[in-house]
Amino acid sequence: MRRSLFGVTATALFSTLALQGAFGQESTAQGPDPAPPARSVQVAQAPSTAKVTDCKGVSPYDHYECLDAYLGSGFFERLANYYKLEWGQAGPPSDPNAPPSRRDGWPATPETSPPMPFTEWPYGGSENIGVNRSGSVDSPLMVALGNTGIGNWMNSNGLQVYGWVDPGFNVSNMTQKPGGNAPAAYDYTPNRAQLDQLVLYIERTADTVQTDHISWGFRISGLYGENYRYTTSYGLASNQLLKRNDVMGYDFPMLYVEAFIPQIAEGMLVRVGRFISLPDIEAQLAPNNYMYTHSMTYSYDNYTNTGIQTTTAITKNFFIQLGLVDGTEAPLWHVGKKEPNLDPNPLFPNPTFPKDPGARPSITGCFRYNFNDGKDNINGCADAINAGNWGYNNLQWYGFTAYHKFNDHWHISYEFYDEHQNNVLNQNNPAALAAYLAGGTPFSPQYIPFNSPFLAQCKSATVFSCKAEALGTVAYINYSPEPMDNFSFRPEFYDDKEGQRTGTKTRYVTMGLGWQHWLSPQIELRPEVTWYKSLDAPAFNGNPNAGIPPDRHMALIGSGDIIIHW
Repeated sequence: MRRSLFGVTATALFSTLALQGAFGQESTAQGPDPAPPARSVQVAQAPSTAKVTDCKGVSPYDHYECLDAYLGSGFFERLANYYKLEWGQAGPPSDPNAPPSRRDGWPATPETSPPMPFTEWPYGGSENIGVNRSGSVDSPLMVALGNTGIGNWMNSNGLQVYGWVDPGFNVSNMTQKPGGNAPAAYDYTPNRAQLDQLVLYIERTADTVQTDHISWGFRISGLYGENYRYTTSYGLASNQLLKRNDVMGYDFPMLYVEAFIPQIAEGMLVRVGRFISLPDIEAQLAPNNYMYTHSMTYSYDNYTNTGIQTTTAITKNFFIQLGLVDGTEAPLWHVGKKEPNLDPNPLFPNPTFPKDPGARPSITGCFRYNFNDGKDNINGCADAINAGNWGYNNLQWYGFTAYHKFNDHWHISYEFYDEHQNNVLNQNNPAALAAYLAGGTPFSPQYIPFNSPFLAQCKSATVFSCKAEALGTVAYINYSPEPMDNFSFRPEFYDDKEGQRTGTKTRYVTMGLGWQHWLSPQIELRPEVTWYKSLDAPAFNGNPNAGIPPDRHMALIGSGDIIIHW
């Protein structure tokens, strides 16, 4: 959950176009869901179809059949040579004999990656229907294994193992360590370098281009690093964050199986398990984002859901998503689980209470409309909707995203949402605060000593609890001068009406400017600078876990990272 900032939470998404040229079998453009990294792109000039008899000195970009000769035979030799081959290129070499990477008549792919973090406009909970082939992520590790028995077997079955390492740093005018940059996210401790993410995927994606058979897939993901605190689900390896407040930790943000059924309308994708929640421009996984840091709009909403999610292409332009999940950041084994109530009170009057009131059957429903031959896209979504009672991250999320491509150099992504929880304990009511401290809630210090959900700062001190609401709106205005570079300007407004999301009841204005520079499809640099302003109360340079209140209205943070795929 987006819980990094001492008790705060959030969710996500992005897609990719990838070419399987590395295996000598498929070179497919794909647009997977927000989870996989987007790091390959259509090659501007196709390789020659004229065969060569001697590959010495011949580039695989000119003659694809020379790829194996270029790579060599040993694992480490092939690994090093593939990084060398792609250096300075805007994508991998493409196989001229690869099957079509998208259905005939499907809307055009709007972007390329590099330099963007996606190729299809993002939507979560599904592979990109109509434009995804199995086993098509451009991976140096899989290339290195390509001439082995295990590599050939994996390739023939569409199985892949890949990932990335993502170290980062920040320089800030904040001084409090840890946590002084919060509520800025993904670099919450000022003036430090850190390992943000070390990620492993084991997966098979469903083939959504074909229409003649049911295709299956799965993903097992593992993440280690500072960013685990933004994906933690209460009850799934969560003691690292909630019991010990470890700086570094691990998580499994995606654990699911899926099936693509082409016989239903234009195709239905059914996903079962834990997956990235549906809304948003951004996503937790580093390669799926324009910038190193995240907007506050993203940092304080839903992150993951667990359950069943369907995505149906009613037409090639209009998709509907419906799902049944168990809330947000909630494992199935928390549904119905009780804990003793140490201090019965008006909000929790019984001898026991739910371990997490947000762990309950919930509905997701979204629509997606792609038009103007892929240049425009709109999405509306209601995520994890239930009674909305105060939970670990039981946000009732209603939002909208839109994308527009002006030309090959400019595009804009925009998001707006309203989210809330009901019956959140009132921090301004002395009796309510006393009940919280005495163990009268599921999130009291006796149960969650670190990074527990914030209370609400209700308008009236006489009420025991109240509705806690937040509004967020953010845009990414993007300019790509050439295929290896993109510049993003991120203006944002965020209103934490009762202070339940960030811990401070205030409005925020932020502006960020980032540069994404690709050295190859496998290595990306993302320097940036972001300015944050809390309009109504100091919100920065504090540490709620240590009882240190924030004392600054403004934060200026320079930061950056390097993503190295393998």
